[in-house]
Amino acid sequence: MLRFLDEHHDALLRTCAPGHLTSSALVATAEDRRVLLLEHRKLRRWFQPGGHADGEANLARSAWREATEESGIDSLVVYGPAIDLDVHEVRPPNEPPHLHLDVRYLVLAPIGAVAQHNHESTAQSWVDREELAAYEPDDGLRRLVARGLGLVDARLV
Repeated sequence: MLRFLDEHHDALLRTCAPGHLTSSALVATAEDRRVLLLEHRKLRRWFQPGGHADGEANLARSAWREATEESGIDSLVVYGPAIDLDVHEVRPPNEPPHLHLDVRYLVLAPIGAVAQHNHESTAQSWVDREELAAYEPDDGLRRLVARGLGLVDARLV
């Protein structure tokens, strides 16, 4: 990721064709240790909330913004520094394949939070560890959930 940033000074913008920075949020509940997954409308897969930095250099703020917009939950709180980094290729419809260099944060939802998906997703679900496999997560999402819920379990948040 550091080499990519050195080579692409426009990496905060989605117009950087080879790839660009994104940020995402593992939205979790501390009381029942569940995470929020959204079914992405274009990619037809389940993911954590997140999106393009669109020029925002504060990636924690970008992750919070995306999580708030995509979940409809007020009062989300970003916990600490990023808990995961992930580089993956995406193949959106009507766009050439490119890289997403994703900086991932743990974001805590308030007790009793009710999520409502927006136009970017077709469904949403609160998922615990045992249910995660049913959503066919990639290795990066499995790793993110393990790290995030590990912090919740250790009461480090």
